[in-house]
Amino acid sequence: MTDGTFASIFVSHGAPTIAVQDSSVTAFLKGLGDSLGRPQAVLCVSAHWETKAPAVLGVIEPETIHDFSGFPEPLYRLRYPAPGAPDLARRVVDLLADRDIPCAVTGGRGLDHGAWIPLMLMYPDADVPVTQLSVQPGRGPAAHLELGRALAPLRDNGVLVLASGGAVHNLSCFRPGSTEVSDWARRFDDWLAAAVEAGDGEALVDYRSASADGEMAHPRDEHYLPLLVALGAGGERAKGRILHQGFMDGDLSMAAFAFD
Repeated sequence: MTDGTFASIFVSHGAPTIAVQDSSVTAFLKGLGDSLGRPQAVLCVSAHWETKAPAVLGVIEPETIHDFSGFPEPLYRLRYPAPGAPDLARRVVDLLADRDIPCAVTGGRGLDHGAWIPLMLMYPDADVPVTQLSVQPGRGPAAHLELGRALAPLRDNGVLVLASGGAVHNLSCFRPGSTEVSDWARRFDDWLAAAVEAGDGEALVDYRSASADGEMAHPRDEHYLPLLVALGAGGERAKGRILHQGFMDGDLSMAAFAFD
C-alpha cells in the first residue's frame, strides 16, 4: 500500500451485471486498481446511499448489500468482505466540520452495489479498508462540490476518494443488452467530458441549464452528485482526465474520470 497522493476518481457503475460479465467496462475497472496502486483506505461516495444530511459509515465489518432486484441469481451470492475504516470515517467528520458541514457517523448498513461492485473489480482481494459517504440530493449540486473540496486533504494521506454514479443515468431508457445509443445521451456525454477536461466547475454544478440534455440525462441528481464530490476532492483548480468512455444497455454512459 502507498501513502502517496491519489487522484480522486469518478466511475459510472452501470447495471449490477458488470460484476459477472466480460466487457470493456469490467476490463477497465480491473485495470484501474493496478494503475492507481493500493491505497491505505477507500472513501466511496455512492449514488445508492441517500440521506438528508451527510453521513459516513462507521462499521468495522460492513456487510454486502444486494440493493437490486430482477437480476441473475449468481449476483446475490457475491460478497465483498472488505474491512471497514472507522478511523477514516472519523477523519471525514473532522474535515467536514472544518467547513461547518455536520456529518454523522452511522452503523446499521453496509456497502451498497454502487460501492462494492466497482471495488470488487478494482481490488478483488477485498483487503483495502473502505467506508462510504452518503449523497444528499436535497442539498443540491453546489453543496456536493463543497463536500468534495472539504475532503481533498485525504488524497495526500493515501486515501482513494472513489465516487460511483452514472455519467448518463435515465432508467426509463435502460435497454438491457442494447448497443443503440440515443443522440441526446451521446450529446450529454460529450458535453460532460468537455466540461470535466476544462475543469468548468460552474457549468458542471449548473448542468441542467448548461447542457440542453441535462434534464434528460439525469431526471434525478443522485447519480450525478458523486461526480461533483470527485471534482471537489481533486482540489480548488482541479481538471479532469478521461479514463474510460462508452455505453452499455442502451443509454447508460460508463464514463470515468480522474481529478487532480
